Amino acid sequence: MHHRATATTPSRRTLLTVTAAAAAVAVTGAATPAGAASDERRLERLISRMSLEEKVGQLFVMRVYGHSATAPDQADVDANLKEIGVRTAAELIAKYHVGGIIYFSWARNTRDPHQIADLSNGIQRAALDRSTPVPVLISIDQEHGIVARIGEPATLMPGAMALGAGGSRSDARRAAHVAGSELAAMGIRQNYAPVADVNVNPANPVIGVRSFGSDPRAVAGMVAAQVSGYQRAGIAATSKHFPGHGDTSVDSHYGLPTITHTREQWRALDAPPFRAAIAAGIDSIMTAHIVVPALDPAEDPATLSRPILTGILRQQLGYDGVVVTDSLGMEGVRTKYGDDRVPVLALKAGCDQLLNPPKLDVAWNAVLKAVRNGEISEARVDESILRILRLKAKLGLFHEPYVTHDTVDRTVGTRPHLATADRIAERTTTLLLNDGGLLPLRSADRPNLLVVGADAASPSGTTGPPTATLAGALTELGFTTTVLPTGTAPSTARIDEAVAAAAGKDAVIVGTYNVTATSSQRTLVSRLAATGVPVVTVAIRNPYDIARLSGQRATLATYSWTDVELRAAARVIAGEARPEGRLPVPVQRADDPALVLYPVGYGLTYD
Repeated sequence: MHHRATATTPSRRTLLTVTAAAAAVAVTGAATPAGAASDERRLERLISRMSLEEKVGQLFVMRVYGHSATAPDQADVDANLKEIGVRTAAELIAKYHVGGIIYFSWARNTRDPHQIADLSNGIQRAALDRSTPVPVLISIDQEHGIVARIGEPATLMPGAMALGAGGSRSDARRAAHVAGSELAAMGIRQNYAPVADVNVNPANPVIGVRSFGSDPRAVAGMVAAQVSGYQRAGIAATSKHFPGHGDTSVDSHYGLPTITHTREQWRALDAPPFRAAIAAGIDSIMTAHIVVPALDPAEDPATLSRPILTGILRQQLGYDGVVVTDSLGMEGVRTKYGDDRVPVLALKAGCDQLLNPPKLDVAWNAVLKAVRNGEISEARVDESILRILRLKAKLGLFHEPYVTHDTVDRTVGTRPHLATADRIAERTTTLLLNDGGLLPLRSADRPNLLVVGADAASPSGTTGPPTATLAGALTELGFTTTVLPTGTAPSTARIDEAVAAAAGKDAVIVGTYNVTATSSQRTLVSRLAATGVPVVTVAIRNPYDIARLSGQRATLATYSWTDVELRAAARVIAGEARPEGRLPVPVQRADDPALVLYPVGYGLTYD
């Protein structure tokens, strides 16, 4: 493969310009006090040379469509013109001086690792060719598990709740270090992970398996481990969503949730992971679009709440790093105030980075106007910019803003990284039920398997579908498999088909996905069980499915449906690996949530 793409070799003039402007202000822990003070003065001088428009731009982290900074596809040019009023990422930087850009798969930023590296380099070149050259902080939501923007051939790790089930802080640290090193190789230097929310509400529609679990102390340990892993890999970690999004039944993408915890409950339940992240030296913290009346009687979303962000996060918890808003396009932050007031109120509350406003021109001009009319002082803006520039300097972006294809090839999706992901995933797979010691299945005894179930869309767009992945893995392990996808809401006709297909099989594997009280997945499992063929259910998202199912002989939980977790489940089913996971959340009875069916820490293994 040709490695010398033009985007990987910055011009000498660009590097000389940025070096002269920032003099390689790579702030490291080893810096002397005099050196650190000198670096700080360089950053302050850089800020003093910025126009007000450039300063306001540094506060924004914006999406942009396309695989290239200068030559995206025409459909992406059209989308950029419609939503942002620019054609390309380079034009976005020229017009609005944005300090950050966030990548999304749906914005077609993440085709493959070489393309991502070239896009990152193109963005940095556009930023460093400006009259005041400042590198861009490129960010992404790469939590792993059910939220991943970059898929194969990059390494996909188990998600948070899976790691919580594994219970190993060293695995959590290793997973973050591998993931972080791959992101850094592609020019992405801020990851909006790890999730620090404590998922105490099984009905939570937005967090769920994105959380490490329901025990604040266990979650705190996992968060600290991942912060360490990411940041040692040269990535700014971001714990989210402050002050804690774990106990809500409303999705803040579509509404404004209220958390009814008292201040004492917040201190005991929600605060510990954020305290642990701060103690671990977290680089950035993301806000939540939630109302917590006990913390702010004005009932403003936390993103816009000065008592929460400045009073609690900055003053009580002593955090002086970067605070980034959750997406300003989410309904939760837009319900109370207009899109022109939201970014201004976020800055006044204590935020530094304003993430992904629905209309950048409205948000950018509103902040500019607020500074010009004195509602926000220029000194307040400078305070946020200094935090942002300190982070860019710490990450070495002034010194080494570009990446190379060679580094991508040496780092992304390597055999050792993929093997690490497989081993970690095996340690997360949780066995909840094994009547009569049905598992492990031996291909010599039960060679013919039917695989049915839900085929949820891949989190990264590159893995699955789950039934095919499970069947493929089991075939490699010596079984003969038949695949029949039945979906998340199987029809009566499809259930009849599955029952007919089970005839003569030695066992049926059913992938279940977020089973509800009215879900026809329940009928599918009970009808299959009634045939007398042993049924094994695999909960491919929430572990709570088992509380609503009956008739199956064995149940596994994988906490996600990316290939790495499904392949690990297949190895456990076949006895190639032992189930080692333990529930990081309780599974309550469906008819009486006050009663716990399977407590935290529950998990079976093989004799």
